[in-house]
Amino acid sequence: MPAFEYSALNVQGKTEKGVLEGDSARQVSQKLKTQSLVPFEISEINRQKNKKSTNVPFIKRGISTPQLAILTRQLATMIRSGSPVEGALTAVIQQNNKPRVKTILMAIRSRVREGYSLASALDEFPHVFPDLYRATVSSGEQAGKLDFVLGRMADHVEHSQALKSKIMLAMVYPLVLTFVAMLVTVVLLTYVVPKVIQVFEDIDQTLPGVTLFLIALSDFLRNFGFYIAIVIMVAAFVFNILLRKETFKYGWHTFMLRIPGISHMVKGMNTAIFARTFSILAGSGVTALEAMKISASVMGNLRMKKAVLDAVDRVREGAAISPALEKSNCFPPMTIYLIASGETSGNLVEMLEHAANSQEKEFETITSTIMGLFEPLLIVVMGAVVLFIVVAILLPIFQLNQLVGA
Repeated sequence: MPAFEYSALNVQGKTEKGVLEGDSARQVSQKLKTQSLVPFEISEINRQKNKKSTNVPFIKRGISTPQLAILTRQLATMIRSGSPVEGALTAVIQQNNKPRVKTILMAIRSRVREGYSLASALDEFPHVFPDLYRATVSSGEQAGKLDFVLGRMADHVEHSQALKSKIMLAMVYPLVLTFVAMLVTVVLLTYVVPKVIQVFEDIDQTLPGVTLFLIALSDFLRNFGFYIAIVIMVAAFVFNILLRKETFKYGWHTFMLRIPGISHMVKGMNTAIFARTFSILAGSGVTALEAMKISASVMGNLRMKKAVLDAVDRVREGAAISPALEKSNCFPPMTIYLIASGETSGNLVEMLEHAANSQEKEFETITSTIMGLFEPLLIVVMGAVVLFIVVAILLPIFQLNQLVGA
């Protein structure tokens, strides 16, 4: 039974939106009328063409990572308890109170009722369920281990969300502190300093070099600060536009891998994503070549993504995975060693998990260290700026007192 998204007017004249299942739009319209609703738009949540996009903009927006983790965990629990896929979807729909999530799940349940597999139903919503998710579910269904696979996927989504939250929390305070420090500095130089400097304008006195420099800097910001801000915003906008071009983005990502310090963090984070994804897919029964392709698709750095795809070609020609990846010089030696060890011992999945855990812990440690050093460093810099302004203002006052005393 297909699902339909509707918009209707209630008795108060307000618009209500939702999803209903029915054999046809007419049947859905009749159901709405029995609920004292006047439908003015009913559209079937159609299967997407060529599996690229859905016809319902409401669904294109997808769902958040926490919501995806919750519904995955709920599905895994229901299927593990012995419920069929359709029954598990029904239970999750009833449990969920998010309209967008319910819409997506009802559309998926409609496909399952029509005889499609869960993986095929998920394929119609690529904006919601990434390649990794859909490939893992497909392998789980084929192997008869859907509950196990969904459990692992829920763990992965929750782990990814936790890692992102840690990084965001580590960065929020320094960013706010930086913004406040810059704002205070600009206010001091453009508003406070000119008011104080006016005191010395009517005094026939040679001002110290530090004070003259402060006056010049203040005048520069007052005269050109607005234009500088516009230039920075335009530059950021242009840079963002250029990043949408594949060639420029690839060049930028390659450049990032050559910056000391930054390259280590970029390589570590992308390697962790690759190893974690590869581990989940390989452990779910996906072939090594397909797992590597999907793992490459979830990596953020295009240069490293290309390195994995090049390695796929070498593996297809008969090479082992570890030397194929090592040839690109994009992956940490420890990760290459663990993959080689996994290939030799036949325990590749476990070694990939070790590699992912190692890189994630190292990334968290580096991030925490940088953020821990950044905060006191910013305080010291801000203190130096304030000291410079105070000294530049007080020096002429001291000189004036000496002249008066003489």
